[in-house]
Amino acid sequence: MNHFLAREDFPHLLSALTQAGYGCVGPQIRQGAIVFDHLHSVTQLPQGWQDEQQPAHYRLQQTDSPYWFNWSNGASAIKPYTFAPQENLWTVQRDQSGRLRFQATLPQPQKTAIIGVRACDLAALALQDQHFLHGKHVDPYYQARRESLLLIGVNCTHAAATCFCVSTGDGPDIRQPYDLLLSEIAAGFLLSSGSTAGATLAAQLPLTPASDAQQHTAQQRMQAATQQQRHLPAKPPLFAHLDHPHWQTVGARCLACGNCTSVCPTCFCHQAVEIPDLDGDTSRHERRWDSCFQPGHSYIHGWQIRSNATDYYRQWLTHKLAGWHEQFGRSGCTGCGRCISWCPAGIDLTAEVEQLV
Repeated sequence: MNHFLAREDFPHLLSALTQAGYGCVGPQIRQGAIVFDHLHSVTQLPQGWQDEQQPAHYRLQQTDSPYWFNWSNGASAIKPYTFAPQENLWTVQRDQSGRLRFQATLPQPQKTAIIGVRACDLAALALQDQHFLHGKHVDPYYQARRESLLLIGVNCTHAAATCFCVSTGDGPDIRQPYDLLLSEIAAGFLLSSGSTAGATLAAQLPLTPASDAQQHTAQQRMQAATQQQRHLPAKPPLFAHLDHPHWQTVGARCLACGNCTSVCPTCFCHQAVEIPDLDGDTSRHERRWDSCFQPGHSYIHGWQIRSNATDYYRQWLTHKLAGWHEQFGRSGCTGCGRCISWCPAGIDLTAEVEQLV
């Protein structure tokens, strides 16, 4: 990182993004959690706030520090900005002759700059790209949103107790493609560009060369790797242990609420829903997020393949940590730990894997 942006000059970045036609999204506090939302001013950023996370535990606490990004991660990753939680895919209308006419309803998203993206979430985005963009059939709905994004990453400075991105190889320092990359110190940010769009924006900012002292300070603040205590094997042999009695133990604790799949930055299960209008001539076809913890997820021709929490959890964990290797060449977990923090039963997938293998 060769450039430095003073904290008082950070509004110049928001102005440059706005002038370039981007709507800004950044971390903010909503209902006791840090989430991404529309950002209009630096005063909306969570200055001084830190997170405390444990299994089934997420709390924020206010400090008097000047830092805006002194937290590990929030409840939501950036997945909703590419894979929409609910969207209309097409409409169908019956004409006067009785024929059905289908019309795709592709999104027209505004250009959006997301500020504060973490390494684990960029790794998750790469997996989503692999599924929606790099397969045999490109998803045009995902593609439209993905191409509208400009990603501004911020390196993590500390890890939550639930983080384990080091063991998955996805963090905590950012290596995935980004447009701009920031490392926060008290006086401001070390900055580097990773794309043509990022370099164009950087050229509009009041940057100065980063001093050796500033670079050293930024490096010293990046302690997230040494703070992580949890670990996940690269490819646990879960398919060889499908009858392990521990599945019943964890199934007895699981509430099948689907929180883990909702906060997971890589899950992409969805369902199709038909919404007919009252006139009987028009209907909308929607795609909505779904979860393998929902009873209807495995319903096929009058038979439900998985019907209890033990089956749901086994399906989720084996697919995420083992089956994805066959599909994508790697695990579907990027070590963000959200599923641990936001599980109301405090189920910890790293601990469950230890028991299973």
